[in-house]
Amino acid sequence: MADLGKGAKPRVAVILPCYNEEAAIASTVAGFRAALPGADIYVFDNNSKDRTAEVARAAGAIVRTERMQGKGHVVRRMFADVEADVYVMADGDATYDASAAPKMVDMLVEESLDMIVGARRDEVEAAYRRGHRLGNALFTGLLAWLFGRSFSDIFSGYRVFSRRFVKSFPVLSSGFEIETEISVHALELRMPVSELVTNYGARPEGSVSKLSTYRDGFRIMRTIVTLFRIERPVLFFGVIGAALALLAIILTIPLAITYSETGQVPRFPTAILATGLMILATLNVMCGLILDTVVRGRREVRRLAYLAFPGPGSSAS
Repeated sequence: MADLGKGAKPRVAVILPCYNEEAAIASTVAGFRAALPGADIYVFDNNSKDRTAEVARAAGAIVRTERMQGKGHVVRRMFADVEADVYVMADGDATYDASAAPKMVDMLVEESLDMIVGARRDEVEAAYRRGHRLGNALFTGLLAWLFGRSFSDIFSGYRVFSRRFVKSFPVLSSGFEIETEISVHALELRMPVSELVTNYGARPEGSVSKLSTYRDGFRIMRTIVTLFRIERPVLFFGVIGAALALLAIILTIPLAITYSETGQVPRFPTAILATGLMILATLNVMCGLILDTVVRGRREVRRLAYLAFPGPGSSAS
C-alpha cells in the first residue's frame, strides 16, 4: 500500500457488479471516469444475456466475468481479485451519483475510515419504490435493535471501502443480502465508518431492476436472523430458553396447586412435558454460553486479520 500518510494519492478502484445492464453501463462508467479520472474501473459481468460486457469494454472499463450467479458471488470475486488502496463499489445501473465519489474517497482517507455508505436521497419517485423504502426502514431498525447501532440505509449498493476492509471480509452471501452482511461485519468489528447522503436517480430506459421485493426481502430477513444467531448466541438462545422456561412454568402452576391441596400429581403427561421443556430451556441457555465463547474467539481472529492491513491515511508502506 502506498504511503498515504505523507500526501501520496491512494490507488482507487471502482468496482461495478453487473447483470443485464447494457442500457446503463456505458453512462455509469463514463460518470465514474469523469469523477475519478485516475481510478481503475472494473465491470464484473454476472452471466448477462445482453451486451453488457461488450458495451462496458467499449466504454473503457476492465471487464471480468463471474460465472456463479448472484451479487454476493460477484462481490466475493471483486474483493479477491482487485488490488487497490480504496475501493468504490456501486451498481452498474446509473442510479448512483458518481460525482459524490471523490468526496467519499477523500473522507475515507482523511478520517482514516474503513467504510462510507452512500445513503440514498431519491430525486424522483420512480427511483426508490415505496415498498423498498418501507422495507429499508424496517430492516434498518431491526439491525439497530439486534446489534446496537446501524446505518440509515443498510441496503445501499454505493459504498467506499478501505483495503483492510475488503481484504479481511469473508464474503458468505450469494445474493442481494450482501449489503446486510457488509453492514453487520463493520458493526461487529466496531470499524470506523460513516455515511454521506448522495442523490439517487431512476434507471435509464431499458434498464430493469433485478430485485424481488418479497423473495429478496425474505432472504435478507433470513440473513439477519442467521447473523443474529451467529453473532449474539447468548441473546438468541437465551430468548428461546426463556420462552420454553415460561411455558414450562405456566404448565407447572396448576400441577403445583393440585399437589399442595391433595399431595398428588394426577396429570403425569403434563408434568413430564413441563420437565422436558425446562430441560430444553436449560440446554438452550448452555448452548448460548458455550457458543458465545466460540464467537468471541472467531471475532478476535477476524479482528487480527483486519488489523494485518494498514488503514487509509496510515504511514505504513
